[in-house]
Amino acid sequence: MAPAGFGGALRAPVVAAAIARGLERAGCPPPDLCPVAAGGRGTIEVLLPALGGATADGFALVEDGGTAIVELDERAPEAAGEQLAAAAAAGPAVVMLAAAGAARERPCAALLRALDDHGGLRGAALVVLCDVLAPGALALRLRDERGGRLVAGIPFVLETLGFDARMRAAKAVVAGEPRLDRSTLRGHVVGDIATRARQSGVPCHAVTSHAAIDRFDARILDLQAIVEATTVEELEAAGEALAGYV
Repeated sequence: MAPAGFGGALRAPVVAAAIARGLERAGCPPPDLCPVAAGGRGTIEVLLPALGGATADGFALVEDGGTAIVELDERAPEAAGEQLAAAAAAGPAVVMLAAAGAARERPCAALLRALDDHGGLRGAALVVLCDVLAPGALALRLRDERGGRLVAGIPFVLETLGFDARMRAAKAVVAGEPRLDRSTLRGHVVGDIATRARQSGVPCHAVTSHAAIDRFDARILDLQAIVEATTVEELEAAGEALAGYV
């Protein structure tokens, strides 16, 4: 059960649990819950249980304090700059900025100003989680100006969660994200998971708030079933519907 968050209160763990309840109501055994993120908002929530660690004010410390993770909210880039500086002050060797989905230049300038105003990275190495195929202006500038290492967010999250082994041990995988469309083929959460599932011979189904993907693209991804849901109740109903496929 590997959905990303749908936005608002429908965070990835909430979505995964709701679909799972529907499957169990329909008589399926409890699924392996593996909520995921694209390497932007929601990254800390899905990685912390796997990595262990603790949350602080605006960041998380994992791997015995060796790595700090900060999520970027493009609506408040100054806050991310302050959080990066605060995370670096905690003494990790690596500070990771979960910035996937952030493409514009303006947030980067504000983030860098705030980072410098609050003490900088203090010698910590910077890793930037970014989009798979298009890192975006923010990630590229952090690489060029701060020596940041760019890492594709979705593969990093899936590998950290041990996704491939868990998927191969499953009868089927259910992925999910807010919208499915042509761009899903270019490295979004469902696209990446569906590709891995197809290559491993594991059936893949998808739950989404809005399905705007045509049958041809769905067949390219080899999605067996696509179910729409926008509330917790509808997610549970989607799980019940998917029981007929799994």
